[in-house]
Amino acid sequence: MKRAARQKDELNVRLAAGITGFSLGIPSEAILNGEQREHRIARARQVAMYLSHVVLGMSLARIAAATGRDRSTVAYGCHKIEDFRDDPRMDDWLDDLEIRLRSAAGLDAGMRPPSPPPAEHLPLT
Repeated sequence: MKRAARQKDELNVRLAAGITGFSLGIPSEAILNGEQREHRIARARQVAMYLSHVVLGMSLARIAAATGRDRSTVAYGCHKIEDFRDDPRMDDWLDDLEIRLRSAAGLDAGMRPPSPPPAEHLPLT
């Protein structure tokens, strides 16, 4: 995978983790840290991977590469979260996160993802 594509994937997963973390009161760094095995953090990681797949359309392999996980681990997490959607409260919460992520990623109806600003306009210091 090209470096630019991998960086974009990593940013997309970070965005999903940030929205998930904000909702749960967990820092996104903790969610993305592969060594955090605490149940609530692991579940938040599964939610972020699920949102990356469902909302951002990332393949399981791309999510695995972006998070440093195995594709089967990502698949397991996504299936686990999908199973939780049988609970109407969980389904509503996930719907809300999907809306927030879609909006943050510029994927709302009629919107296209934002283009990066020209390099000369980026504050680098």
